[in-house]
Amino acid sequence: MSFSIPADVKIFEVGPRDGLQNEASLVSVEDKIELVNQLSNAGFNNIEVGSFVSPKWIPQMANSTEVFAGIDRKMGVTYSALTPNLKGLHAALDAGVDEIAVFAAASESFSQKNINCSIDESINRFKPIMSEASKHNIPVRGYISCVVGCPYEGEVAAEHVANVARPLNDLGCYEISLGDTIGIGTPTSIVRMISTVCLSVPVKQLAIHCHDTYGQALANIYAALQSGIAVIDSAVAGLGGCPYAKGASGNVATEDVLYLLHGLGIETGIDLKLAIVAGNYISGKMNRRNQSRVAQAMKL
Repeated sequence: MSFSIPADVKIFEVGPRDGLQNEASLVSVEDKIELVNQLSNAGFNNIEVGSFVSPKWIPQMANSTEVFAGIDRKMGVTYSALTPNLKGLHAALDAGVDEIAVFAAASESFSQKNINCSIDESINRFKPIMSEASKHNIPVRGYISCVVGCPYEGEVAAEHVANVARPLNDLGCYEISLGDTIGIGTPTSIVRMISTVCLSVPVKQLAIHCHDTYGQALANIYAALQSGIAVIDSAVAGLGGCPYAKGASGNVATEDVLYLLHGLGIETGIDLKLAIVAGNYISGKMNRRNQSRVAQAMKL
């Protein structure tokens, strides 16, 4: 499967949620609000602000309601949140989210260990969430983790990913993000997986979510672009870590993705320098170095 590289690419910024929830440090409401506002001002049109989950399981997201209440909402920006159940959805609606996301896995072991149910059970749990979201005209995005490999099962067959993507699409997810959760993918395995999933879900409804554990994220993103993917998940400063590989990088750094895309002549609408400033800001608040290679090189 070969496509022309898209002329326009959407960056889905996941740092404030997927990034921070996998960091050991707890970030204050004020610092999260400032991060989201800086991202809005940098030109990001899609920002995952938080998640409405039990603070017992994800303490880093316990203040999502306060963050949503404090951000300066910019016209044209979609502020989204992860909602694993109806309780979370209702909390998200009360907070005024623009969009929600649900989460599944392509690995049975990962599904059981991460959300305590089988893949089929997780899909069934989404049905009332999707129905309620539809009543409120709230778009729903789907995440699939472990699309090429699982920390418990090893290699994951591309057909397993397609078997999860298909029902998510049928339920009404407008977009499905394909996540290389442990970052073991290479261009060959990423292209093979996308080619298989595209037999069930149109490529225009797919996004790629790469972790940089083995340093392959940018290569995998380039391969995804060549496969027709035009939506990329990323996190400023490479926020996130990888909980399955001690000391390893997590989400691919948005700054590095922007440098790649702009170098290819692809329009994103995002100011790279302002994205670096945002990444430097949150890194400073966490007493860590900005993990973006581009940010380190430009020294803003």
